[in-house]
Amino acid sequence: MIGETVVTVGSFDGVHRGHWRILQEIAERAHRTGRRSLLVTFEPHPLEVVNPQAAPLLLTLSDERREVLAQSDLDAVAFMPFTRVLSNYTPEAFVRLLLERFQMAELVIGHDHGFGRHRSGDEHVVQDLGEKLGFGVDVVAPVEVDGRVVSSTLIRRAVAGGDLDTARQQLGRSYAIAGTVVRGAGRGRTLGYRTINLAPPDSRKLLPPDGVYAVRVEWRDGSSGGMMHMGARPTFGDVERSLEVHLLDGAPDLYGQLVKISWVARLRDVMSFPSPAALTAQLDRDFAAAQSVLAVPPAGPPG
Repeated sequence: MIGETVVTVGSFDGVHRGHWRILQEIAERAHRTGRRSLLVTFEPHPLEVVNPQAAPLLLTLSDERREVLAQSDLDAVAFMPFTRVLSNYTPEAFVRLLLERFQMAELVIGHDHGFGRHRSGDEHVVQDLGEKLGFGVDVVAPVEVDGRVVSSTLIRRAVAGGDLDTARQQLGRSYAIAGTVVRGAGRGRTLGYRTINLAPPDSRKLLPPDGVYAVRVEWRDGSSGGMMHMGARPTFGDVERSLEVHLLDGAPDLYGQLVKISWVARLRDVMSFPSPAALTAQLDRDFAAAQSVLAVPPAGPPG
């Protein structure tokens, strides 16, 4: 990297509205000063290394996080491997690393930020280090939505509880998952509702409760509304969770392609039906409900 940088540091899981405000801040500062804006983030999540049992399920897996960050005005993102050695850096040692490796001229952090060993590098420690080592420090105030501070913890709680509206408000976009389309059992075709099936998601990805959802689906050269069944298929005796989506606008051949599925609204729980005919009747009702929900324009970009 050439030239001085304006840096922020963190896991940025979810890249929610609070994160977005910090990214906007460093991009604006870099533009005003002729520097470059840089996010230094970690893979894997630090708690997966420091305390695996306490590591949270992730709002954004690595590729999903990259896709959201690509929509920002950042000049660069550095994905730093998080290791046991790095976890034992003091705040000063870590700051010196940023100064030497990235020519950091300014460091911008969130109000609740902490880095270095035991997250001891809070805003007061960082400000003292800035005076000592000669770089600027600024702290971005929290972002609130409906009187609640935006946080990854609150979003995780909302997603896990199926509160998609709160998750959407806090993220600034619908909660989503990316996955590869694989071949399924082919039952949807016999029911009149051909589906695309996703490969089993990474076990670290946080999912909403099982059920049937109205969703939006995007792929390389197209998009469609859809209704997704997520969970077991008790009518057919399948106990394994699956993610399968009927596209409301038809089903192109997407085998092997990467798709992004955004949850919009929960339609119902997973149910067992006495016959395929009864299931088809319910799918007809789900189709109509999904069409109604998806008639509402999607949420705008993060802000």
